[in-house]
Amino acid sequence: MILLGVGLSIVVVLVIGLVVSRKVEGDSGRYLVAGRTLGVPLVTAGLMAQAVDSNATLGNTDLAYGFGFWAGASLPIGLALCLLLTGLLFARRMNAAKLLTLPDWYARRYGRRIELAASVAMIGAYVLLLAGNLVAGGFLFEHFLGIDYTLGVLLIVAVVMTYTVAGGMFSDSYTAAAQMVITVAGTASLFTWVALTHGITVPEGMGAFDLGQLTDPAQGAPVNWATLIALGVGDIVAIDFMQRIFSAKSPSVARRACFLGAAGTLLIGVPFTYVALSAVDIVGPDAGSAVLFTLLEDHAPAWLAMMVLAAIVAASCSTANGAILGTGAVAARNIAGIRETDGGKLPELKIFGAGKDPLLRASRIAMFPIVGLAVLVAVRVPQTGILLTLAFDLMLAGLVVPFALGHWWKRGGAASAAAAIAVGFTVRLVLFALTPTAYGVPNDLLYFDNDVFTASFDGWPTFIAFVAGAAAYVAVAMVRPAKAYRAAAPATPSVLEPVAAKA
Repeated sequence: MILLGVGLSIVVVLVIGLVVSRKVEGDSGRYLVAGRTLGVPLVTAGLMAQAVDSNATLGNTDLAYGFGFWAGASLPIGLALCLLLTGLLFARRMNAAKLLTLPDWYARRYGRRIELAASVAMIGAYVLLLAGNLVAGGFLFEHFLGIDYTLGVLLIVAVVMTYTVAGGMFSDSYTAAAQMVITVAGTASLFTWVALTHGITVPEGMGAFDLGQLTDPAQGAPVNWATLIALGVGDIVAIDFMQRIFSAKSPSVARRACFLGAAGTLLIGVPFTYVALSAVDIVGPDAGSAVLFTLLEDHAPAWLAMMVLAAIVAASCSTANGAILGTGAVAARNIAGIRETDGGKLPELKIFGAGKDPLLRASRIAMFPIVGLAVLVAVRVPQTGILLTLAFDLMLAGLVVPFALGHWWKRGGAASAAAAIAVGFTVRLVLFALTPTAYGVPNDLLYFDNDVFTASFDGWPTFIAFVAGAAAYVAVAMVRPAKAYRAAAPATPSVLEPVAAKA
């Protein structure tokens, strides 16, 4: 029954993605941002689908079960905070800028070199994000369906790649709507079943109002705050979120969708937290990792297990879909420098073959090596928490400050952005390699044994790297102020381009 339910949900999503792929009509603008035609429901569904991934479901339940409400709920709350801040500060401006990818903004504000640096950083972070979601899907298939872990990873990749390559943002948006219906139904069913059969219970000291989780280092306060900040602020420069904001048909639609997406993320994520807290009484306090799997396998009826697992698979696929589409576009447009054309073929694009729109073809081709790298990481490093949190941390450390200050402070230029990216990323990676745990999980990815940093230092690297990157940006801006700036066009007042400084 579980196999039937999960398989049926995958087939439904695949069919929807392939059917709507006809809307692309061979145009890269329609492929990457759906021709900027999407209304509030589809943009909201897309934002929610990107926010609600395996981290906000499986990772959420494991952390809440082991460490309390704020350890788990920080994931969906952080993602909701990101959408709220984006809606308040950036959504209208970014939609009005008529961009195709997020690095386009860095190119207009700071120039080609920063565009390249930001693009490479984003792709690196999103390879980790994609790998983390593939890991969760692979474990799910292995645990419940008896499918080999590696085969499960490849199965998810095959499904997602099929409709992503075909339909781009149109397939992403319409499948996200279907995936969110599945996810909401699964979440509501799980929460209702726990409430009616066992009751929603909260172990002493682990509830939302037990604020020691946010004030006491011994209770994980630095890690919980680091999660909130990394997701709430670092994800503002998420290429998948911004891709959906670009797809909205107007700035006001983009802004409203962010607010609704934030609310929807909380409505899905927080119930998983309370299910995990209740699971302490249902399955006992020593269930180990993957407590949600234990709850579904040993205590829940088959129909409920089917619905919840279908919801988790849908969440993983939707996030993977957005990551693949966004990174493919960045690789083709911002790294390879390929732009869409009205016809003909550019000489430098011979390796991509002939085509009316070289960017469309190049974006599709670029997806394959990126996905191949993510699969390799997922197979070699079968961890979800480390991969996902490191991806968010890197974006927070190096890319947020040039983005945020670049909108509101004209003094910073390309040198400032380069300093922030270099310092922020270097500090974060060095501290990651020297800290034995990452967000409470043993650092099995990249750790150099030392006597200086212990597990009690966990969480602090997030803040230190962010402050270091910000300080580097401000310091260089004060020493080497940027040239005067002017608006690029009347229709895009938030997108700034350098002009010659007055003598």
